[in-house]
Amino acid sequence: MRALLTRVEQSSGMDPAGDRLQRVVLGTLRPRRLRDLLHGVTLGHPLHPAMVQVPVGAWISAAVLDLMSGQRRAATVLVGLGTASAVPAAVAGLNDWAALARDQRRVGLVHAAANTVGLGLYAGSLAARLSGRHGIGRTLGFLGLSAVSLGAYIGGHLAYKQGAQVNQSISELHRMSDGWHSLAEMATLPQRTLITREVDDNVSVILYRHGDEVTVMLERCPHQSGPLGEGEVREIDGHACVVCPWHGSAFRLNGGEVVQGPSGNDQQILPTRVQNGVLQTRVP
Repeated sequence: MRALLTRVEQSSGMDPAGDRLQRVVLGTLRPRRLRDLLHGVTLGHPLHPAMVQVPVGAWISAAVLDLMSGQRRAATVLVGLGTASAVPAAVAGLNDWAALARDQRRVGLVHAAANTVGLGLYAGSLAARLSGRHGIGRTLGFLGLSAVSLGAYIGGHLAYKQGAQVNQSISELHRMSDGWHSLAEMATLPQRTLITREVDDNVSVILYRHGDEVTVMLERCPHQSGPLGEGEVREIDGHACVVCPWHGSAFRLNGGEVVQGPSGNDQQILPTRVQNGVLQTRVP
């Protein structure tokens, strides 16, 4: 299975279909506020993984009830709940998928295909149950659970092996040694200008001074490791924000909260202090 998914990652033959679907998704989900909502910007956490808990939980519970006697009605209700809730979860997933790198989108297509087959089987199961054909409904339900379980496995590969929609920058913290690290003389820091510095010669951070306050933030964008130090500072909703030059994710410079996707994760701010006129930072 690992070898198969590796071949899928490298399968450029999927790109024409994937590119067309990406254009459709971006064209349909055009308002930025809608895309940000589906990315989970308001939560500071990707929305799709949370949403899939409802259909998956309902369908697994229905499968358990299908193995018991006298639970037809309850199982039918759960199949219906899972089928209905899978639709908005899929929309959120497509929105995330459209912002991924090409190799991630290839695997994401297979993930979506498996779940689409599963959803179709569960829709058929629901129709059969409502018409009194509970035996067929159970069979279709178990087939649907098999399909979405395969989809979940592929989704795990997408997230944990390929790093889709996980925080790409947080691992930088694990490379920083303990204790305070000197970054710059306060007197040399310009106002309202992004400055890039290194901690331990291997962890890049950005500095932003506003009055006597200085923000120190990890420089790698959580979405796809874009260089925030090369981004622009823009005021969004009354807050100074750094905007990633790669995909446009924006983060508040006074707290790190994501205010604009495709990132669904906040950016890490580091503690600071000034000792003898020198700005210092450390691991939170």
